[in-house]
Amino acid sequence: MELIDIGVNLTSDRFRKDREAVVARAREAGVQAMIVTGTSERESIAARDWAAAHPGVLYATAGVHPHGARDCGSETLASLRGLAAEPGVVAIGETGLDFNRDFSPRPDQEAAFARQLELAAELGLPVFIHQRDAHDRLLAMLREQRDHLVDAVIHCFTDTRQALYDYLDLDLHIGITGWICDERRGRELRETVKDIPADRLMIETDAPWLVPRDLRPKPEGGRNEPAFLPHVARAVAHHRGEDPETLATTATATARRFFRLGKTPESPRH
Repeated sequence: MELIDIGVNLTSDRFRKDREAVVARAREAGVQAMIVTGTSERESIAARDWAAAHPGVLYATAGVHPHGARDCGSETLASLRGLAAEPGVVAIGETGLDFNRDFSPRPDQEAAFARQLELAAELGLPVFIHQRDAHDRLLAMLREQRDHLVDAVIHCFTDTRQALYDYLDLDLHIGITGWICDERRGRELRETVKDIPADRLMIETDAPWLVPRDLRPKPEGGRNEPAFLPHVARAVAHHRGEDPETLATTATATARRFFRLGKTPESPRH
């Protein structure tokens, strides 16, 4: 399979000792390209730097996660605007709302989300969106801005069937992770993933988080890697009743369109 991982937290400290090896293992596993997630000004700069060091293989997003929304002021937004103009930066985000942990006050989350939606609309870039326990408010804010946005993806979708339909009604894309491999928490997702139109579905690992529960052997330290994306793809294909190669081809083409990616260099051969 040839795949694109639309969400990798490559700048995480959990990859500090072996980032280059992580990228190499992913390429050997058939992952053509990876979108490195920016979750703060600092992490977005780091994501940009990794994308610049691996053109055509690594790309970056630039954004502020809702956890850090309290620090998303005018200077941060100006920095994101500058980053978004650079080659290899392909989306605004990770942005959105997280009312589960409330690490930033909800008014700050909403303000930061609104400003990043406006920035994406201004620059004509897609949006990479996080939502946790905030569906109704996030949906209302998206409805206000949807006509101005070129594209948006609900990253790491784990919500209800109704939430899925709400997002699809807004012509959004849906990102599916190894959550679908969890027979305990992923039951509803397993049942609803077949309802996602093929041209709206993308796959991701959200590494180093969300290691597939049924992965064998279990990775040391419980760390997820983009090299495990084929495992996720096979699980998604199974629960959609599709051939894995067909799923991979379609999801990869969708990711290329969504992020406006060029041709990726060939994977290393051994």
